[in-house]
Amino acid sequence: MDSMNAEIFQKMHSGQLYLPGDENLMKEQHRYIDRLYDFNHTRPTELDKREAMLKEMFAEIGEGCYIEPPFRSNFGGHHVHFGKYVYANFNLTLVDDTHIYVGDYTMFGPNVVIATAGHPILPKLREQFYQYNAPVHIGRNCWLGAGVIVVPGITIGDNVVIGAGSIVTKDIPSNVIAVGNPCKVLREVNEHDREYYFKDRKIPSELLS
Repeated sequence: MDSMNAEIFQKMHSGQLYLPGDENLMKEQHRYIDRLYDFNHTRPTELDKREAMLKEMFAEIGEGCYIEPPFRSNFGGHHVHFGKYVYANFNLTLVDDTHIYVGDYTMFGPNVVIATAGHPILPKLREQFYQYNAPVHIGRNCWLGAGVIVVPGITIGDNVVIGAGSIVTKDIPSNVIAVGNPCKVLREVNEHDREYYFKDRKIPSELLS
């Protein structure tokens, strides 16, 4: 990597302004998203092939992970770090211009968007196509419902449920249920949740032993 490329990549991952249309950067990006195209055109029965491809595409990915195509990603998962047994339903979008970290056993509903890229408020800079990135951290055993959007720089703790359609603009602590636009903590995970799985439906005792 020459000094010019090294400077751009350093800016990408340090929150500095940079120009994402750099020729060499785009050449590398296209190589990653070509592979993503291949992943999205696998057959439903080609599970082993999908698993092998994700191991090539992602920065890190643990055992037992599953992503239902179509899957969208600016760099084809190259800056994405998944723990083990992460599940993503249809249309997961990872704007992975910098790093996205997801803990073990986390689940994504359909149409979830995790974004690391932003643009300056100042119109003059946007006209010049400047961009900055901030990493996103999502903890262990979280559930992000359908249509959740997480903006750049957010940290979500462990054992968190984010309600469908929420837009997460501030950090969310561990062991809570959070909902809304903007997303706010509704309550903590409590004793009722340890007894009931949905409204008045009790968790079978054999599942609690």
